[in-house]
Amino acid sequence: MLFGTLFCVCLITANVLETKQLSFGPVNLTAGIIVFPVSYIINDVVCEVWGYARTRMLIWMGFAMNFFFVIMGAIADWIPGAPYWHGDEGFHVIFGLAPRIALASFIAFIAGSFINAYVMSKMKISAKDSGAYRANFSARAILSTVFGELTDSVIFFPLALGGVIPWEEMPSLMISQVTLKTLYEILVLPVTIRVVEYTKKRDQEDVYDEDINYNIFSILKI
Repeated sequence: MLFGTLFCVCLITANVLETKQLSFGPVNLTAGIIVFPVSYIINDVVCEVWGYARTRMLIWMGFAMNFFFVIMGAIADWIPGAPYWHGDEGFHVIFGLAPRIALASFIAFIAGSFINAYVMSKMKISAKDSGAYRANFSARAILSTVFGELTDSVIFFPLALGGVIPWEEMPSLMISQVTLKTLYEILVLPVTIRVVEYTKKRDQEDVYDEDINYNIFSILKI
């Protein structure tokens, strides 16, 4: 429940923070990078401890809550403000998410999150008989993030910003996003490892996804 709540909060927070643009030297980013990678870390923890089926439920729950937030924000943005209120412009910047960007965000999130969970699950099964727990978990946490974030970026940027920014700038933008988010994962990896170890010990859970159906739409099969 705690991880599910935090996962949803991270996704919704990232949506709001995405409205601010940041520049670090030649690299341009959105402020969503502050929190969005945390959702992938939670994805890794849940998949490592409870397996792919629980992670599948988590991802769809995050999608539903994020969709609810975007719809409610769009409705509130559409309703005219009071005559004495002068914050329409700022409110629209945050909650008036363009349908194109919202659609791209939802598709990219679903694809990236499930790729992340699938790679994590498959790598854990292949390492079942290995005794090097820390090394194996570190490798699958990092590689699953690379595949997940790469999928997310390859889908999101062309769908959301194709024609808005020059196409020749797309590859460098996507590479910088994936690189920085992966570095984020590596930096917090010591904390992630301890959270996983504590959670496994406390809940007495360590699921291996053998004979599991990886169909992303088998939502209720947990």
